[in-house]
Amino acid sequence: MVKFIDTPQFQRLRYIKQLGGCYYVFPGASHNRFEHSIGVGYLAGELAETLQRKQRELDITDADVLCVKLAGLCHDLGHGPFSHLFDGKFIPKVFPESKWKHEDASVRMLRHLIKENDLMKVMEKDYRLDENDVIFIEELIVGPAKNADETPTTPTRHDWEYKGRPESKSFLYEIIANKGTGIDVDKWDYFARDCHHLGIPNSFDLRRYMTFVRVIEVDGRLQICTRDKEVTNIYEMFHTRSMLHRRAYQHKTSNIIEEMITEALVAANDHLLIPGKDGEKVKMSEAIKDPVAFTRLTDQVLQQIQLSDDPNLQQVLHSSHGLSN
Repeated sequence: MVKFIDTPQFQRLRYIKQLGGCYYVFPGASHNRFEHSIGVGYLAGELAETLQRKQRELDITDADVLCVKLAGLCHDLGHGPFSHLFDGKFIPKVFPESKWKHEDASVRMLRHLIKENDLMKVMEKDYRLDENDVIFIEELIVGPAKNADETPTTPTRHDWEYKGRPESKSFLYEIIANKGTGIDVDKWDYFARDCHHLGIPNSFDLRRYMTFVRVIEVDGRLQICTRDKEVTNIYEMFHTRSMLHRRAYQHKTSNIIEEMITEALVAANDHLLIPGKDGEKVKMSEAIKDPVAFTRLTDQVLQQIQLSDDPNLQQVLHSSHGLSN
């Protein structure tokens, strides 16, 4: 995992704050996507290893565990400046018809990271991972691959759209991004991390959850389950999520600040160009299609606008007045 961490594509996450505009209201929330990604990679591996140790009949291999760890580590590679502000506010304003999401960019950036740092050879030689394992990692992050004109659907018990692993290992797809119950290690990490930095109590006990976790067949498919007596702990998990949204994520001042930042980014989009593939300069909005340019796109873009002597960008300054990284 260290070989993935020690790359420009992953180190970039140090410069993307986890909570975007919330930082301007909660200055203690200075944590970033780098920290969160390492945490998710760790928890993903811990949960996979727990199931591997408890239920040997599941035939969870060391390759499975490593892929789950790498997926947790790389699941947020595609976040743009100010995290969800970029794909939730900025991109919809410049590309109203776009369905682009940061998960799509994470998969693109993962491929770019592996290629640019020649990691496929390392994966094959040292860990015996192949192209099918890379597909598995991508599916853990974003779900099954689909054609651009295809409408996403939830698989029925008779469908299996994933290619990385067979249906007998369906439970592995619930570890990073659980599209069924919403209980996954991504949430566990950001609940604990965000609560710590925001000063909000986190009453969910993930260690207790892992103590009772078990894979059971439900409606013909293997799923990650826990004891019925853990219902209160699970309730506390969703209660924590609700508290974070009400007290921080949807804070009215944070929302106003994020609108200000979005306006500044939109106004600067045509004028602040980023070096991309083969040295070609692209707009911020076009960087989502160019991994080289995207690697250079972080929260520091706001500071670039503020410090620029470009007359066009000077006109943008009123939108970002009083804001700094």
